[in-house]
Amino acid sequence: MSCPLLYEVNTRCWLRGLSERHGATITLANVPEAEFAQWQKLGFTHIWLMGVWTTGPRAREKALQYPELRQAYDRALPGWREADVAGSPYAIADYQVPPALGGEAGLAEFRRQLRAQGLKLLLDFVPNHLGLDHAWVRERPELFVQSSEEAAGTFAQQVGGRVHWLALGKDPYFPPWTDTVQLDYRRSTTRAAMTELLESIAARCDGVRCDMAMLALSEVFARTWARFPIAAAPPDAEFWASAIAAIKQANPAFLFLAEAYWGLEPELQRLGFDYTYDKVLYDRLVARDAMGVQCHLRGLPAERLAAGAHFLENHDEPRVASILSPAEHRAAALCILGLPGMRFLHDGQLGGARVKTPVQLARCMAEEAQADIQNLYQQLLTTLPGTAVGQGRGTLCPPRAAWAGNTTAANFVVVQWQTRAPELDLVVVNLASHRSQCYAPLAVEQLAAHNWLMKDLLGQESYHRAGDDLQSQGLYLDIPAHGAQLFHFQPVN
Repeated sequence: MSCPLLYEVNTRCWLRGLSERHGATITLANVPEAEFAQWQKLGFTHIWLMGVWTTGPRAREKALQYPELRQAYDRALPGWREADVAGSPYAIADYQVPPALGGEAGLAEFRRQLRAQGLKLLLDFVPNHLGLDHAWVRERPELFVQSSEEAAGTFAQQVGGRVHWLALGKDPYFPPWTDTVQLDYRRSTTRAAMTELLESIAARCDGVRCDMAMLALSEVFARTWARFPIAAAPPDAEFWASAIAAIKQANPAFLFLAEAYWGLEPELQRLGFDYTYDKVLYDRLVARDAMGVQCHLRGLPAERLAAGAHFLENHDEPRVASILSPAEHRAAALCILGLPGMRFLHDGQLGGARVKTPVQLARCMAEEAQADIQNLYQQLLTTLPGTAVGQGRGTLCPPRAAWAGNTTAANFVVVQWQTRAPELDLVVVNLASHRSQCYAPLAVEQLAAHNWLMKDLLGQESYHRAGDDLQSQGLYLDIPAHGAQLFHFQPVN
């Protein structure tokens, strides 16, 4: 099974930028064909339209209210105007595409264009909460966590002459999100309503990225909302098990991606998620913890590694080009792109953007592309589709010390990929800031029966290696600081 290559697009900012470049209004209904062709050329399999749903005035008011948000807008978009603030795309007023982005017809046309290039569409599903402007706040208050009286973290909503104190959305470790209202997953009616909503989204796309997916887990939810008890006993089953099963019964290929933290990724995978964020890998890569990266990866069972979504940035994280040097960036990029699982890139990352745009903004600062970053992604993304990387069976290789006392083998990430025996491709990354050495075992049938030509597809190096040496001791690697190589092996006799 091939590994997805996902590209996250900040829909509002992206369409605004396209409109400015083309001197005309661009919506999802008339995106230039060149955009789709470029995604296909670079090997992407899925496009995630982040922030495509309708927001509302109450949530937008919150986005303009807080000094810390306004300061973030100042940093990201000097000279911003209030018209540039659309509100958080995660305070959803309606799971419909607003007319300014092209409406539902525009979304359908965008999906048709993706399919013409062999690409698939991911959309947001926010299970934990809705925006203050959503119709359910006025029409179905029983779906939300609430208090019988005013309490911290609640707001008053009058419905039919009665005041309901509804809880603001939150996770257990941070203050509430004041532009949202908290759904109550202890109630069967809430679960049924959210499953129905998920089904309506699934009819319009090929997969969903589920925001803060672990918050809907029964144990997490019960702990988070223990001070707001309800009379009825909560359902025994997990919401995700039944909701995912319902969607996949109709469409087995539908993809579920979970934003997940706190070590709960295995549980979400068990409940049916195809992929979960690998935040531990991200944290160790940007911390320049080479040994920690290898320790994390080697500690994962093969099936968990293959169910990870590996990334260097997304809309919640700082721009990776503002953290890593170009050499470090190149090594980290090949690392995430060379692993089994979902590979996940972000709008602006391919040009080395440095400014993190708050999601509340509908316009972002234009940044000149960094040629070295642009070139490294161009090389990686045009080279990988012609290899076995992401296409066949990928196996993490455990590097061994090159000699007694040499600990630098711990700095490597080495992944063997094979689709057609006996040829193979080998991803080799040295994440350290110094030269490192190791022996890497290769798992190839009849390895000793051939001599081998190994050629670096990302550079000029090529070597001949004797099969019996490879079989007996492994492949010797001596790689410079932040080295990132992709070797193709083919027998020469």
